[in-house]
Amino acid sequence: MAANGASGGGNRKDPILDLAKYIDQEVRVKFHGGREVTGTLKGYDQLVNLVLDDCVEFLRDPKDEYRITDETRKVGLVVCRGTSVMLVSPVDGTAEIPNPFLQQEG
Repeated sequence: MAANGASGGGNRKDPILDLAKYIDQEVRVKFHGGREVTGTLKGYDQLVNLVLDDCVEFLRDPKDEYRITDETRKVGLVVCRGTSVMLVSPVDGTAEIPNPFLQQEG
């Protein structure tokens, strides 16, 4: 007999992340390599492959590839490979704040 449910009855793997509560909501996704997009989450699987609709990519500074500029471009429907996804966060309820750990000069 095969071990670990390999005999066909199978133990179904649960997703690494439970993204069900973000379906049809706008999310921000950061990728390995520095790219960032926002879009409406339409689907996902247990490997965190994502389907996003109405996506907007945030363009990077040509002089510093890790700095995001205010420029964007619409990319429409995007299928994101789970191995390159680093972060998935809801857009609502997030805001950029100044770094509280920087020492104020003066």
